[in-house]
Amino acid sequence: MGKLIRLGRKERKMTEEDLSGRAGISRRTLQKIERGDPKCEIGLVFEVANLVGVNLFGDEGNANISRNISRVDDKLALLPQLVRSSMKVNDEF
Repeated sequence: MGKLIRLGRKERKMTEEDLSGRAGISRRTLQKIERGDPKCEIGLVFEVANLVGVNLFGDEGNANISRNISRVDDKLALLPQLVRSSMKVNDEF
């Protein structure tokens, strides 16, 4: 679940600060969620997953889980390690 959350965050070009602020949690807690720390409250995990568009109750069965994890790992490997906040440029002269 943590890898899916990280993938969703990166695909939406959100920084850890952006997502943690939106979820009302600390950046450290978000990092624990993305690492899959079992001590994180499940409600927080579900809330963060929902914010980045992770399908929590999809139609896929358990047989597809290992294939999905492999696919997520492949996608994460292709994305940049850091996501920077986009800067607004005032180009009016």
